[in-house]
Amino acid sequence: MRKGASNRHDDLRSLLERLNLDGMAATFADLALKAAKEGLSHEAYLYALAEQEVTLRNQRRVERLLHQSWLPREKTFRTLDLDRFPPALRLQIERLKSGAFLEQAVNVVAVGKPGVGKSHVLAAVGYELAQRGQAVLWTSTAALVQRLLAAKRDLRLPQELRKLDRFACVILDDIGYLQQGRDEMEVLFTFLAL
Repeated sequence: MRKGASNRHDDLRSLLERLNLDGMAATFADLALKAAKEGLSHEAYLYALAEQEVTLRNQRRVERLLHQSWLPREKTFRTLDLDRFPPALRLQIERLKSGAFLEQAVNVVAVGKPGVGKSHVLAAVGYELAQRGQAVLWTSTAALVQRLLAAKRDLRLPQELRKLDRFACVILDDIGYLQQGRDEMEVLFTFLAL
């Protein structure tokens, strides 16, 4: 590579990074070489470059959403044996995977005996939603109630509720294990009424 071309590459990489186009900065040189070899038009090259940037941004967003979700990473649909559920329930699970209940603001409650897979199914649904770009929060009901009680005590309950309202889906695990004191129920119902 000529010295001037090398400087242009460095300058272009620097400009792209300053514009927060890290995907483009990382791939423009390789894609330019490929475009030249394949005789692609400028528009086709630019399209491929923009496509790389979008792919990288989507990957980073999903990683961020999964990190912020606190979802148990081992509980996904890949690790769930759907065949152990009756057909009607499998159909319901497929509907949940689509995330349509979020658009309709429908609460979903999973009930059943301990160990039947409720938490696994809901974590897997949460994982799918995060993969589709939805903000999800996984928490035990007891932890959420303690968080809300602390916020209430510190006179910042409305702010805490606004933070929680930013999530498209909040999955409360083990709701049946919550101690049912008046204060606990009050903050939980305040949250559920959002």
